[in-house]
Amino acid sequence: MDQNQYKSGGGGISSAASLRLSREYAKLKTDPIDNVTFQVDENNILNWTFTLLGPHESPYEGGQYNGIIKFPSEYPNKPPMVKFTSKIFHPNVHEDGKVCISILHEGNDVTGYEHELERWRQIQNVRTVFLSIISLLNDPNPESAANIDAAKLFREDLKSYYLKIRKDME
Repeated sequence: MDQNQYKSGGGGISSAASLRLSREYAKLKTDPIDNVTFQVDENNILNWTFTLLGPHESPYEGGQYNGIIKFPSEYPNKPPMVKFTSKIFHPNVHEDGKVCISILHEGNDVTGYEHELERWRQIQNVRTVFLSIISLLNDPNPESAANIDAAKLFREDLKSYYLKIRKDME
């Protein structure tokens, strides 16, 4: 993949970000993540879309979830924003679809909840982010909720939580 085929789309993409994203995308094409596909915006390598099939033996199995990934021009120094555009009910996904997991948080955690090694570091990449998202779909963290209603239902009535997910898939 030639990094020069992508336009910066304004905002001044760094050549380091473009090169890194080109390499990551090429690697994901030759060594894909099971049940996840990615597409790069041909006009701006900072904008990707994804399709994730619900993980096997999870409440999301059988679902197809689409979303976007927006990379900052400072990538990999700053984390991407990952957002589901498909409806998904999950304790760690905001109602607007934005994913809330430690690996996507940058800087120091002033609350002391997250260890600095759990937060965004330059060694992270699209693969590690999506492996974390898949893991989270299998094992939500209701103690660090982005969607309070989902977290409450998960903690208090697991059967209803699963039924809500299934209903949303229909």
